[in-house]
Amino acid sequence: MPDDVRLAHSTLSHLQCSRTGVTLDADVVQGLSPDGAPLLARYDLDRARETVTREEIATRPPTLWRYREVLPVRHPAHVVTLGEGMAPLLPLPRAGARLGLPRLLLKDEGLLPTGAFKARGAAVGVSRAAELGVRAIAMPTNGNAGAAWACYAARAGLGALIAMPVDAPEITRRECVVAGAELYLVDGLIGDAGRLVADAVARRNAGSSDGPGHQDSANYQDTSTLKEPYRIEGKKTMGYEIAEQLGWRCPDVVLYPTGGGVGIIAIHKALQEMIELGWLTGPMPRLVAVQAAGCAPIVDAFEAGLRTSTAPADPRTVAFGITVPKALGDFLVLDAVYDTGGTAVAVTDDELLAAEHALARDEGTWICPEGAACVAAAGRLRESGWLAESDEVVVLNTGSGLIYPGTVTADAPVLATDGVIP
Repeated sequence: MPDDVRLAHSTLSHLQCSRTGVTLDADVVQGLSPDGAPLLARYDLDRARETVTREEIATRPPTLWRYREVLPVRHPAHVVTLGEGMAPLLPLPRAGARLGLPRLLLKDEGLLPTGAFKARGAAVGVSRAAELGVRAIAMPTNGNAGAAWACYAARAGLGALIAMPVDAPEITRRECVVAGAELYLVDGLIGDAGRLVADAVARRNAGSSDGPGHQDSANYQDTSTLKEPYRIEGKKTMGYEIAEQLGWRCPDVVLYPTGGGVGIIAIHKALQEMIELGWLTGPMPRLVAVQAAGCAPIVDAFEAGLRTSTAPADPRTVAFGITVPKALGDFLVLDAVYDTGGTAVAVTDDELLAAEHALARDEGTWICPEGAACVAAAGRLRESGWLAESDEVVVLNTGSGLIYPGTVTADAPVLATDGVIP
């Protein structure tokens, strides 16, 4: 493609191993690094700084592609979009007053296409896969990611192979099916689904001549969490948006529901990039990894001062999206927390469900249980004094409560009528 087209779009320069720093070619399909670690996309940020300003970004359409210079898609013709991005940053005055946090804000990702923040990673990951010649994506999922990637694969004209636990939300299963994905249900957890997907991809790509670490560009790419480098790039736009929505400054604290951990890793990466670009000054926000008590390996590792986590023996929580016993990028999640002076906290299912219901009554927004875990955690951290009343706090809601109808209980009965409402 002409150099001027490339210069006007992405400043992607290379991929880098998150563990060893070894660099790899960004313009071929890549999986993990030779060391078996996630790869991170790196950009020529000096060139990006010279190419675009924050003021110019403000004039662009309100999608995540407004940050195209620091996204990996080389040519605008390869962008696959359903209008994702610029989820609202909502003040929560009643909930904040109740929790003792008058500057409480909600980044509501439940309003994105497919009903969850997973649309961000899917949009960028599918766009880059299509640009590199991939014909089909394959992945395990706890529900929302599979639904998003199936829909964006359909939008791009790619095939999709999805495996999810049988206990995953039924609505996400239906999203996969309606988008034409090849869907398999697994009696187990996301790790069990991941092993089946890896085996299927290896067999379907048998005969590839690309060598270890690569998938045949004519066949299936394994897009499991952090096994391809571009899901992070889509999700990091949450960090760019929060900064832009606050007038190019940071809040004091960001709370994020953490399973596979891509979101908190991505926000940390965005903050580092914006500081290097000169778009942000001052300290980073403290990042808080929020988990459910029934599956809290990151919290356990943080409390022990460790850099990696250990899978719990019997992981289970109603917040199904964060039921990830052992995250491939656990060390990156913990790095983000340690680097920003943050913390990790676990809440019980009872606490997060109560927070979900209370927020809906307070503010009229029905968020997912994973997002509700962040609201419950904010209250817990305020009670302990870790959060101050003066702190500006952003909680991430990663999906719509409509995906999880089973989390609504009959604590207030629906009233019957014989034709008269008193």
